[in-house]
Amino acid sequence: MSELKVNSIKGVGASTAAITVNNSDGTCTANITNNLSNRNLIINGAMQVAQRGTSSLGSDEYGSVDRIYHGYNNVDESPTFSQADVASGTTPYTLGFRKCFKVTNGDQSSGAGTSDKIEFRQRLEAQNIANSGWNYKSSSSFITLSFWVKSSVAQNFYFYMLANDGTQQNFPMETGSLSQDTWTKVTKTIPGNSNVQFDNDVNEGMTIVWDLFRGTDQTGSVSLNTWAAFSGSARTPDQTQTWYTTDNATFEITGIQLEVGSVATDFEHRSYHDELLRCMRYTQKIDTGSNTYRYVGMGNVDNDGDNNVVLISFKEPFRITPSSMSTTGSASDYAVRRDTTKTCTSVPTMSSASPHYCAVTFTSTGHGWSTGQAVFGFLKTSGSYLIFNADF
Repeated sequence: MSELKVNSIKGVGASTAAITVNNSDGTCTANITNNLSNRNLIINGAMQVAQRGTSSLGSDEYGSVDRIYHGYNNVDESPTFSQADVASGTTPYTLGFRKCFKVTNGDQSSGAGTSDKIEFRQRLEAQNIANSGWNYKSSSSFITLSFWVKSSVAQNFYFYMLANDGTQQNFPMETGSLSQDTWTKVTKTIPGNSNVQFDNDVNEGMTIVWDLFRGTDQTGSVSLNTWAAFSGSARTPDQTQTWYTTDNATFEITGIQLEVGSVATDFEHRSYHDELLRCMRYTQKIDTGSNTYRYVGMGNVDNDGDNNVVLISFKEPFRITPSSMSTTGSASDYAVRRDTTKTCTSVPTMSSASPHYCAVTFTSTGHGWSTGQAVFGFLKTSGSYLIFNADF
């Protein structure tokens, strides 16, 4: 029987080995670029899920695509943050991407001020990094970030990764010069560092921030592609103003993947259902859609007679106890029922909660029911909803 003994196998002209053999125990390490399950630490990287809605003008909030937090400051006109379609025939489309996160700049007629900004970010739980298999204290252990991006203005953009536990550390990067209206894949390999820390908890451990523009009061002399202590006044080098000062310029991103290792593998496409369940750890929306009357839970008439406390079980356990509940803002969108149906006289409020369930008060004055009697809570009109938030 013949036997082949090698230290590594490398392609002709390749700079790194495809397979590296451990001479002591016979195991090997391989750089594989096909799909591997549960590699991607990013949630909703293909931008499929948008529970709150497909478009938002709000600043410092989660308003459209789930897990994408967006913000702006000192702008002349609010930018629009939205879930958009990836055009057919483009390279991301042929790779299975159908949705993207899109930012449409407003009319920034006064120019780029020192405190102006438009940015978006994804926040990751510390425990997801701590348990990922990345030896983040070692400079010879790597994670790789990759994504597809397109800008209506040809320029370079900066983005950065923050390690938030301990002394906050910053790893700034750049996309390189993007051609106008052309999808480009960006790949960055990030080494570990002895100063980086990720606690084994549910709090914000890593943040990845994409700057479309940030003024000079938060930029300055910064070295790219290396870890350093974070400074809020020098997050990235000074940034190009062209995109920001171009009316209704657009920026699109999809296929965000963060994985352990020094090679960017094929994007891990997950089903809409799988991504929705992951997103529900942070946000859950109960709505009627295009229907009317959706049952949300059962409870009883409270002591004062007008308040009806309904218990709602969450579909997935939250990261932490939800901190807030959003409504449509109209009392007439909600109702309670015992033997008859009564429209609410004020919007529901969350009275208590845990990561698994919450108690919501549906108020309807003068219904005539007795304390302790069973009631049912309903969404009453098309498009009405309750949104529970346990995000960072």
